[in-house]
Amino acid sequence: MIEERARVLSVEQGAAWVETIRRSACDTCQARNGCGQSMLQRLGLGARHGFVRVLSHGADCRVGDEVLIGIPEHAVVQGSALVYLAPLVALFAGSLAAQASGAAEPWVILAGLSGLGIGFAAVRWRGRRWEHDPAFVPRVLRRVTDGAGVVSDIREGSG
Repeated sequence: MIEERARVLSVEQGAAWVETIRRSACDTCQARNGCGQSMLQRLGLGARHGFVRVLSHGADCRVGDEVLIGIPEHAVVQGSALVYLAPLVALFAGSLAAQASGAAEPWVILAGLSGLGIGFAAVRWRGRRWEHDPAFVPRVLRRVTDGAGVVSDIREGSG
């Protein structure tokens, strides 16, 4: 399970909207002194707020609570494979099919771009089906408190 801390912004039946802070991994990177991403992180420009709808079945959470949200690793792996591989496979399939049929180079390029578009359409279609599958939707794991119950980088009224 991949986990992230968040603050509850609103609660609805069986779900909640939460705010997270996305960060880079600059603190653990060996090249952080010569990296532009590290400089942006130090200036405060690398962190972005993310607003996510999560399932909250069985979790008693209220607006302002800090919670731990999670999504199964298989959902991230399958989603990444779909987003990156489907368009590439479709691009190559379209190009190779046109080339095998003896088409001229402009038609091979057009067939490849058409395949790429079909790949993106397949990703969109599959993504819409997954958005209603609880196995692919983040969920509230539990409420979190640190000392006074404050998540250090998520503050009221930020954004």
